[in-house]
Amino acid sequence: MGLYIVEVYRSPNIGIFMRANDKFLLAPKGIASTKSSMLADNLKVSPVFVSVEGTRLLGPLIAMNNKGMVVSRMVEDYEVKEIASQTGLRVEKFNSKFTAVGNLVAANDNGAVVSPILDAAAVSQIKDVLDVEVQKLTIEHYVQVGALIVATNSGAAVYPKLTEQEVAEVGNLFKVDAYPASINGGIPFLTSGLIANSSNAVVGKLTTGPELMFLTKALGV
Repeated sequence: MGLYIVEVYRSPNIGIFMRANDKFLLAPKGIASTKSSMLADNLKVSPVFVSVEGTRLLGPLIAMNNKGMVVSRMVEDYEVKEIASQTGLRVEKFNSKFTAVGNLVAANDNGAVVSPILDAAAVSQIKDVLDVEVQKLTIEHYVQVGALIVATNSGAAVYPKLTEQEVAEVGNLFKVDAYPASINGGIPFLTSGLIANSSNAVVGKLTTGPELMFLTKALGV
C-alpha cells in the first residue's frame, strides 16, 4: 500500500494528536471526519473519537497495544469510560506522577520498553494492563523511550543513532525486526510524526523519500 503522507491541524507532527493499534485509530473529538476516515482507512481500522482531559493531544498521553491501554493520570473518569466502551479494551488511568505515558512507554503485543524514571508500581501496571513483559531502557541520554521507538507486531522503527547491537536488542524485546529511522526531515522523536500499526503507517508531510524507505523497511509495511 505504501506509507501515507499527511498533516493534521496543519502540522506534520501528526503523532501528537493520534494513536493507533490494529483495531482502532484514536482521534481527537472534533477533527474533520474526512481526515479521520482517510487515515483510518489507510491503517485498515475504525476511527474512535476521544479526549484526555479535554485535550486533542492524544499521542503523548496514551500507551497501548491490542490488549489494553494506559492513559495519563490527567484523564477524567468519564473519558476513561468513553474510551473503554468504544474500544472494548481494558483502559486504566496511569498510576504515576508522570503524565506523558505515551512518551515513556513503547509497546506491541510481544513486549514493552519503559523509561527508567518509572517506579515499580507504574511498571507493574504497564505489564498487567498491556499483558506483556516489560524492560526498562535508556536511549543515549534520553529517558523518553516511548517517543523514540514505534513498535508494531510487524516491525519497529527506533532512534537513528543506536548501534547495530542496540537495534537488535530492541528488536528482540518486541520479537520483530527493528531498524533505525527518523521522521519529518531528520527528527529522531519518531512518535511525533508517525502513526503506525501492523498493517500500515501514516507519516508527517515533511518526511523525506529516504526516510520513507527506512520506515517501510522498519515497520514491515
